[in-house]
Amino acid sequence: MNLTAAGRARMTLAAVIVAQALLIIDITIVTVGLPQVQRDLGGSLAGVQWIVAAYALTLAACTQTAGTLSDRLGRRLIYVLGITVFTVASVLCGLAPSVAFLDVARGLQGVGAAMVMANSLPLIATAYEGQKRNMAIAIFGTVLQVAGAIAPVLGGLLVTLDWRWMFLINVPIGVVAFVIALGFMPAYRPDSARSGRIDWSGAALLMLSLGLLNFALIRGEDQGWGSAATLLQLAGGVVLLTVFLAVEKRVTAPIIDLSLFRIPTFTAINVIAFVSRLITIGGAVYFIFYFQAALGMSPMESGLLLVPVFVAQIAGGIGVAKLQARITASQIIVAGYVVKGLSAVWMAQTFESGAGAWSLVLPMAFWGLGGGVAGVPILSTSMNVVAKDKAGMASGTIMSMFMIGAGVGSAGLGVVFKERIGEVVIADSALPEGSRQAVADAAAQVDLERLKAATPPGFEVVVQQTMEKAISSGTSLVTLTTAALSVISVVVAVFFIRERDIVAAKAKNATAGTARESATDDRGGAG
Repeated sequence: MNLTAAGRARMTLAAVIVAQALLIIDITIVTVGLPQVQRDLGGSLAGVQWIVAAYALTLAACTQTAGTLSDRLGRRLIYVLGITVFTVASVLCGLAPSVAFLDVARGLQGVGAAMVMANSLPLIATAYEGQKRNMAIAIFGTVLQVAGAIAPVLGGLLVTLDWRWMFLINVPIGVVAFVIALGFMPAYRPDSARSGRIDWSGAALLMLSLGLLNFALIRGEDQGWGSAATLLQLAGGVVLLTVFLAVEKRVTAPIIDLSLFRIPTFTAINVIAFVSRLITIGGAVYFIFYFQAALGMSPMESGLLLVPVFVAQIAGGIGVAKLQARITASQIIVAGYVVKGLSAVWMAQTFESGAGAWSLVLPMAFWGLGGGVAGVPILSTSMNVVAKDKAGMASGTIMSMFMIGAGVGSAGLGVVFKERIGEVVIADSALPEGSRQAVADAAAQVDLERLKAATPPGFEVVVQQTMEKAISSGTSLVTLTTAALSVISVVVAVFFIRERDIVAAKAKNATAGTARESATDDRGGAG
């Protein structure tokens, strides 16, 4: 089929959206089916938890390297390879005879997912220019938000059939993405001076360091944040990362070109990406916990209460994409985080008062709107501020910051949440003084079995009411913390996102494009 350049661009966007939506769904969907997996395959609780952790670890560890490989070896090549690895790994997951086998297959899935995820934004940036690129990225981001919203529901439906369908459903979708990519996606040809040159030692150091740091974030709560194991993992990750940065300064084809961080806008957008996921992922976890533990809502009711968030995010993202030609990225990001911060303060007051669920709909909708408004320019600016031949590298960096931010948010805000719960319980004079500390310790860990054992006879209702009050207070404090963190994004956007950096990158890309065309003409004339 012969397609115009515009047609190929649309097919590229379709392939990217299909694959990326698949990855987003896969991150969430599996959590729903863990109990069924354990009942069917057996295995320890730790082994079952690794079904989620193995995917998260390899995804986080490999994303940056995968992005740089796409710059050096070709975007379509890495994308198609990633889809292939992910789809084959999905088959292995669906046929897994044991939890250990499934853990390994999930790790392989994460490697394929990293190759696809790091390539998504560069493929869009290569296919589109100017405002069309901004609109394409807005559509891309909006579909991902929808995918994230439907993932728990889809997971619940598939688990009712058989947990294996959580993985096997990926196969036909992966095949469709593979066919579209191979048949219609234009081949990106890297600069011959950089093609094939890979800093493998740097890649290994980076993957090890990010893997170790993410392992510490995933396992920190179970191990204890102050335990020797967690501290050694964090220290080891930092040491390896320091060695990696020293290596990158000396090689000619680095995995991360550190000169990119001398561009204020590039550094700023990565800081904002980190904070955005810290706020969004870290905060949303405790919203759901509040709905179910303090308000007594079912998982389905909790999901429905989050619908206004997703609807507002989608509306904000699509609406703001049309404004990017007239309003600067900095102004849009500032507006988004001002709305997100103020709505977080509003929600915090509502949580603290123990008000009903419906009183949360409006502030949560504004919270989602702020995220949708800010999200689109974060993604588009990350591509608009760098040369096209480094788009994969830049995408790998910002995707890594998203994932690290999510991990730090879940861990850090979890500490805030649990500390507040313990404080509220220990201060409750309605509990007997002799058992108050034991109840507070169990409550602070949100360990329901331990809490039940620590509850004095006849005080079950009192403990339940105290826990509901403590969870409300903890969620309120977490939300206020996200409001304070929103201020960081506002300050960074105001002072460090500069339109002249974007203009400079656009001029550089135009010059490079002219040079490539001249080189092609010269070769054609010589032939």
